[in-house]
Amino acid sequence: MKFIINYILILVSILISVAFYTILERKILGYIQIRKGPNKVGMMGILQPFSDALKLFNKNLLSSENTNFMISYITPALSFLISMLIIPIILFNNSSLYDNKHNILLFFILSSISAYSILLIGWSSNSKYSNLGAIRSVAQMISYEISLFLIILFISILSYSYSFYEISNSQNIMSFFWGNMILFFMWITSCLAETNRSPFDFAEGESELVSGFNVEYMGGWFAFIFLAEYMSMLILSMISILMFFSSLSYPLHWFTLIMITILLLWIRGSYPRFRYDMLMKLSWKIFLPISILIIPFSMNMMYMYL
Repeated sequence: MKFIINYILILVSILISVAFYTILERKILGYIQIRKGPNKVGMMGILQPFSDALKLFNKNLLSSENTNFMISYITPALSFLISMLIIPIILFNNSSLYDNKHNILLFFILSSISAYSILLIGWSSNSKYSNLGAIRSVAQMISYEISLFLIILFISILSYSYSFYEISNSQNIMSFFWGNMILFFMWITSCLAETNRSPFDFAEGESELVSGFNVEYMGGWFAFIFLAEYMSMLILSMISILMFFSSLSYPLHWFTLIMITILLLWIRGSYPRFRYDMLMKLSWKIFLPISILIIPFSMNMMYMYL
């Protein structure tokens, strides 16, 4: 019972954070483009996300005759559910709701399953635009998952554990960030690609794909996909702190978390979209070789330490 109450409280807090994260993004992009952003609903537009949520969930759901109705109704909620399932393994104040010795492996499994939900979202709507967007998105996610997981494996070898708690404790003397700044840059770039964020938002290339895999979705369906994307960004930002800066129990690390979340938004307003071949080249020819090379390096470091 205590687990359920704590989980609901954390989930509600993260959902409210997602709501204010969207208004923060629109404000930052507005000021980057020398405009105001939302400023009508509530004081300084602070209630705009709640207004948008009410509007989306009150809309009628329409679908074409070719749509696979059962899968179309399930998959947006499934992508949101997968993001929700990652929350219990994140450390808050040196403890997590679901604490085991291998919660990094659980994170691997859940983040891999999210690629299937996007593939089903694109396939079930039976539209060539959404299907092409889903294929591009899954190819991108699979490409960057490899370097993402190898970086996590490097951190696991350094801390000699698959547990976020042990990784956090192993950084009490010095954070892993100070010796691995290039690796942190690769991690942030891979997180952007994994969550389909600009400049890697090829699944939503408006000029050629008409909004990509979610083109046939509206109202509550679109809201679930939207929530899953922004929740994934916040969760990956928290995991970045756990892996490179120790736990979230220090006020300085909360400030670093805010800086990382703002950085993910700032990049969207600063860089144009990549070409797709350059995206794949960055993954397979640059990030993957570096990620593979750091594994024997970390094992040698562990051997010298022991």
